[in-house]
Amino acid sequence: MSGDVAGGEAVLREMRWWDLPQVLALEADLFPEDAWSEGMFWSELAHARGPRATRRYVVAETPSGELAGYAGLAAAGGLGDVQTIAVARAQWGTGLGARLLTDLLQHATAFECDEVLLEVRVDNTRAQKLYERFGFEPIGFRRGYYQPGNVDALVMRLTVQGTGTEI
Repeated sequence: MSGDVAGGEAVLREMRWWDLPQVLALEADLFPEDAWSEGMFWSELAHARGPRATRRYVVAETPSGELAGYAGLAAAGGLGDVQTIAVARAQWGTGLGARLLTDLLQHATAFECDEVLLEVRVDNTRAQKLYERFGFEPIGFRRGYYQPGNVDALVMRLTVQGTGTEI
């Protein structure tokens, strides 16, 4: 993936099955120890279509058709969960991560979520700072959550309704 396209130029659109080869390549590059499998993405996409959809998966595509990033949200019973956000290294610092998160939070509102949770590696301070800018607050840890590296996850929460938070 080239670094010549700013995050603002990438177009966000719904993730489709034909995106999976590029998604998996980016997943392996960014998360080599705990990358999602193709089956995991297929399972999530199966819940992202139709009138009873409970998922939102989006990709960021450059004008040349390259995948610059992707993100996913699961929603049920008033609770949203950011499943994943990934931005190609060449796109770091362009604001693309914020655009992806904004899309997920807009869909959390559409899914009528009262709060949104996420887990982030304790050693991923770049992502933690992004989430904090959006109003997420730490609420706990999941010890050894990321395997096989046995890395802890910081659990963060954003309360949507009743706080004045507008997403």
